[in-house]
Amino acid sequence: MALIFRWLVRLAVLLIVMSVLSVTLIYWIASRSLPDYDDKVAVRGLGAEVEIVRDNANVPHIFGQSDADVFFGLGFAHAQDRMWQMINLRRTAQGRLSEVYGSATLNIDKLLRRFDIYTLSVQSVEALAPETRAALEAYSAGVNARLAQINTEALGRGAPEMLLFNAPMAPWRPADSVAIGKLMGLQLSGHLEAEVIRARSSLALPDADRLSDILPDAPGTGVAALPEYAALVPGTKQYSANLPLDPHPLSPFKHMAFAGASNAWAAAPSRSASGGTLLANDPHLGFTAPAIWYLARLELQSGGVIGGTIPGMPAVMTGRSAELGWGLTSAYVDDQDVYIEELNPENPQEYRTPTGFKQFRTRSSIITVKDADPVTLTLRWTDNGPLLPGSHYNLAAITPPGHVASVNWTVLSGRDTTLDAAMGVMEAKTVEQAIDAAQSYIAPAQNLTLVDRSKIAMKTIGAMPRRDANHQSQGRMPAPGWIGANRWQGMLPYTANPEFIAPAGGILGNTNNKTVDRPFPNHVSFVWGDTQRVQRWNRLMQTRQVHTRDSFIEAQLDTVSFTARSLLPLIGAELWFTGEAAADGTAQRQRQRALILLAAWSGEMNEHLPEPLIYMAWLRALQDRLIQDELGPLAAEFDHVEPLFIERVFRDVNGAAAWCDVLQSAQTESCPEMARLALDDALLWISETWGGELESLRWGDAHQATHDHQVLGDVPVLRYFMNIRQSTSGGDNTLLRGRTKGSDPDPFHNVHGAGYRGVYDFADPDSSVFVTSTGQSGHFLSRHYDDLAQLWRRGEYIPMSLDADLARAASVGITILTPETP
Repeated sequence: MALIFRWLVRLAVLLIVMSVLSVTLIYWIASRSLPDYDDKVAVRGLGAEVEIVRDNANVPHIFGQSDADVFFGLGFAHAQDRMWQMINLRRTAQGRLSEVYGSATLNIDKLLRRFDIYTLSVQSVEALAPETRAALEAYSAGVNARLAQINTEALGRGAPEMLLFNAPMAPWRPADSVAIGKLMGLQLSGHLEAEVIRARSSLALPDADRLSDILPDAPGTGVAALPEYAALVPGTKQYSANLPLDPHPLSPFKHMAFAGASNAWAAAPSRSASGGTLLANDPHLGFTAPAIWYLARLELQSGGVIGGTIPGMPAVMTGRSAELGWGLTSAYVDDQDVYIEELNPENPQEYRTPTGFKQFRTRSSIITVKDADPVTLTLRWTDNGPLLPGSHYNLAAITPPGHVASVNWTVLSGRDTTLDAAMGVMEAKTVEQAIDAAQSYIAPAQNLTLVDRSKIAMKTIGAMPRRDANHQSQGRMPAPGWIGANRWQGMLPYTANPEFIAPAGGILGNTNNKTVDRPFPNHVSFVWGDTQRVQRWNRLMQTRQVHTRDSFIEAQLDTVSFTARSLLPLIGAELWFTGEAAADGTAQRQRQRALILLAAWSGEMNEHLPEPLIYMAWLRALQDRLIQDELGPLAAEFDHVEPLFIERVFRDVNGAAAWCDVLQSAQTESCPEMARLALDDALLWISETWGGELESLRWGDAHQATHDHQVLGDVPVLRYFMNIRQSTSGGDNTLLRGRTKGSDPDPFHNVHGAGYRGVYDFADPDSSVFVTSTGQSGHFLSRHYDDLAQLWRRGEYIPMSLDADLARAASVGITILTPETP
């Protein structure tokens, strides 16, 4: 027995030693790709020495003797910290993910090939200004210099993921940077799905007023009545099954609930306590680890610029110089139109045009799939744009037999000069110069908020389609592509884009809200990203005569929900403090406790409070009860609460209270009854999901920010190292916006929000601050992988200074790049 015990002990010790050695070996291999920030590297393609000073937050401050050398340094720094992210973004744009991930990403590749954005990016490089092409060439050379160093010094292929997914890495090209810009356009688009949803809703709802309820227009002048979709495109089924979007995290195609969102506001010197202009900006995108944003400072010949860059692109997209600050918000310009194309019944290779049938432009494209046979696609284009499969955003549901769907979109330009605009804004010194520089911006359309030392402005930038006044659907629903009046008539002049310069009130801003109310066809958009946050923003801006950097920060981090404050009195009007006494444990007693909590609640979506969870669950259950019977399977597409819909129903606008009656029941249900039933539904869901007493609930437990690794985030064990999860405040309609997932499981996870926050004070520019939601490094073993995440969660920032001495004083390393001698 003693002998057996001794051998068991020896075996256990051996297993422990082997485990320790294995972990040590894995760590050593993975850590080989951690960049050495204190390094001197001789590289090809450099004109003179470049210094990359990384401050204590690992923000690179890049100094060189020419702009080309500085962009070279940015490419090198991006590749040091975000190589894996850049390669994935490039593969996505190229439609080549399946070479690495196999059939799991095949549908993504098919769609990207059909949009053909990489071919268009290659074409667009030739349309760029010589200065921009030079910057792209220098940036590409910097990325490739890092690739060369990785290969020469055996630095673990540049990232741990590269060891797990072994695939060749082609040199970086200027077209790769252009393609990433177009890829961002895919993520920020929502009009295509909005058109399909409106068409499907039109088919399901015979009453036009009910269509206006569930898809309400932003408040303002009403829109003239549109024809029913069935009249536009006869032969379409009334109801169709939902075809879900590809859920893969690498897919750039998101539901319109996650289309671009953001906040930006500015104050003129007359409204600033310090006498200098102020600017706050927080663009919103889907959360990932690492974040899409990368902080950097570039010392150009025109002066220093600092702010948020996107790895793969050589530009500060939001940030400041010593003289100018700029921020971006999604403009929601209606820059997409879906067309229903009629096939020639005698030749399906032809489609109808205003002048007769015409051949599709076609090209074959082969997708290489790991561990599977290659797939050959036939890409087809019409005069309006590429043909898309029926599964994309449920296009099949609104396409009758004998027809196919195409899309026209400003992103699909082969002369995309957006990077010219980005370069020009970085060099601008005044608001007027920046507005002029942005004229070459194409897509995705943005509101550019600007401040210089004395003036504030906002300009919508991006190409705006010129539509015929007789367009049958005004671009709100898919329209027949063979009717000339439905086709685009080119683009509107840049002067038609909305513009606000030096407003008399001294304050301007945008929360993706409606900016102008112009009649079609000069309308900008019928679909806007916000009707709620802007109400709270307006109150915060106007309750102070003057603002400071700190008051702008407070507004950026504000968690009070205007929506909760306005809707709860409506839906609970006949429920507050009513009903007979009820025993503990009964549904009625639980309902009373919930109503008592909500009655005393301020509407603050604080992570430590129970009321936000009760409120959100109630609204979700209420909308679900209201729409299920009318919309059938289409109801699943409305997985986020539309506040204007709830308000219309409970105010009975144009008979909207009809939604409260269940069509299939014999009795007539009232809105207070539906509110009570929905609250019971919500409380039951809360009990089953979270348990415990209502008072002990925490909104932050349900509203976790999910900064997940896009490839390894679901892998057991690894996910605990790769993913960054945080309890967060805010919600769908607060200025501190944390867009919820909407779908089960975990419908209230925070999946979309401000990956970058910046506040700039031009009374003392070096007191400006910024932060990202994760960290600078994309390497999970780096301390800079998540070091900014807790600051971001707590609403803290890091200095945004152009002071080179300050950066050097607390640097984590200085990298010197020198030209390689022959």
